[in-house]
Amino acid sequence: MNGTPHVLNRILIGILGLTLLVIGILLVLLATVPAVGSWWRDWSTGVWDHAKFLSEQTRIPGREESWLWVAAAAIMIVLIVLMVAWVAQQGKGRANLLVSEYDDTRTPGSVSIGGSFAEQALKAALAERTDLAGITVATFDVRGIPGLKIRVQPRQGVAPHALADDISRLVEALDMVVGRKTPVVIHIGAGARARFSKAERVR
Repeated sequence: MNGTPHVLNRILIGILGLTLLVIGILLVLLATVPAVGSWWRDWSTGVWDHAKFLSEQTRIPGREESWLWVAAAAIMIVLIVLMVAWVAQQGKGRANLLVSEYDDTRTPGSVSIGGSFAEQALKAALAERTDLAGITVATFDVRGIPGLKIRVQPRQGVAPHALADDISRLVEALDMVVGRKTPVVIHIGAGARARFSKAERVR
């Protein structure tokens, strides 16, 4: 129920983490191992000489600058555009309204119920339970239909199926209040204080 690209995010975070790890290891080796420092000086000198050679061979006619800088600038612009598009995808699918209807049968008018109403109502009902370590309720829009995602983290020893049944009854009571059956995803997550595997129920 969320358009956020979770797989892509994990891949990018993994690549960034590995890159930082390699850089950190290299810096430690440069500071502690003389042989690595000597290798780095020789390697960086060779790379610098090769870069100067390429710069001289790729000069723009009539100018001192290399067209490689233009290509690098173009690549940077493309990367910036891709990063902006990636950031725009984060959290996509969130909705502000749970119900929005217009009725002109008797007295013309519209009825709107904010998603925050359902979120706060369910949080307040679940907050009374001492067997839950964490509660998150969010409203999402899936193909034009608003729905709820309820994520709970139970404490150790709580039966997941019984907890899901209790939450389902709360959602049914909410449906009676708003006058509409709301699509719901119930996510029961495992954590340090919950040793059973996660379970999900879609209604």
